[in-house]
Amino acid sequence: MIAKKQKTKGVPDVVDKHVGKRLKIRRSLLGLSQEKLAEAAGITFQQIQKYEHGTNRISAGRLFKFSEILQVPVGYFYEDLVGDKKTSRKVLYGLSDSEQEGFKSSDNTKLAETDLFNQKETLDLLRVYYSIEDKKLRKDLFKKIKVLVEASQ
Repeated sequence: MIAKKQKTKGVPDVVDKHVGKRLKIRRSLLGLSQEKLAEAAGITFQQIQKYEHGTNRISAGRLFKFSEILQVPVGYFYEDLVGDKKTSRKVLYGLSDSEQEGFKSSDNTKLAETDLFNQKETLDLLRVYYSIEDKKLRKDLFKKIKVLVEASQ
């Protein structure tokens, strides 16, 4: 059984901060302003700001509504969540009795700890890429980028 941890007033919880960060990333990827997201959810943009900073906790119902608006499964908001040493890995990563290996990149090195989706360049690149409406053209561009990456290695 996991001991219940009391939230300190005024201090954002690590999970709330993570969920808020994922909300901001997805909103940014879709090119939505805080105002537009707030309008779609029926709340104020100030509330979106509080959610994105982890200051306010997002209720289950509101998280479900965000998942519908942002077109992602609810689990998206918890992806890449890493607990602190006091948190049981079983709660965050499944029910395995043994340590599980993290994801690796294509060259078999461990992925960087920094979240690439927090970088403005990544968000801009994805937004521009998905603004190409022709799926074949998008796929061809993707193939060309892969060839360039392989050639540079």
